[in-house]
Amino acid sequence: MKTSLNALGTHLLIEFYNCDKKVLDDEKALVSLFVDAARKAKATVVEQVFHQFSPHGVSGVVVISESHLAVHTWPEYGYAAVDVFTCGTEIDPWVAQQVIRDGLKAGSSTALEMKRGSLQLPQGQLTHKPLATAAGR
Repeated sequence: MKTSLNALGTHLLIEFYNCDKKVLDDEKALVSLFVDAARKAKATVVEQVFHQFSPHGVSGVVVISESHLAVHTWPEYGYAAVDVFTCGTEIDPWVAQQVIRDGLKAGSSTALEMKRGSLQLPQGQLTHKPLATAAGR
């Protein structure tokens, strides 16, 4: 039987530099941006939780059926650390990355792509949502 290395998901670790400091410190703008990024990547938004810090900065997560998008901002440095973690084959995390980059008006960025849940299984047997067994598990 032929086997291949498969992965359950793709995780982007992204650093955005020289961003618009006002956007980085605007909780409502970031909620809107991250929900929009998730939807444009074809993800299913479940909920979002964001927090505005004092004197500045925002942390937040958009939970999607396929995993999450998360952000931590440092407006004083024009910097944002972002995770985009997606599972399955229908979602394109790179679309979300580009939407966020544009929305933050980032001057530059770096991104590291990691495959998560790499499993050695017979080809075609890895699915995002395992089928229920006969026992209902």
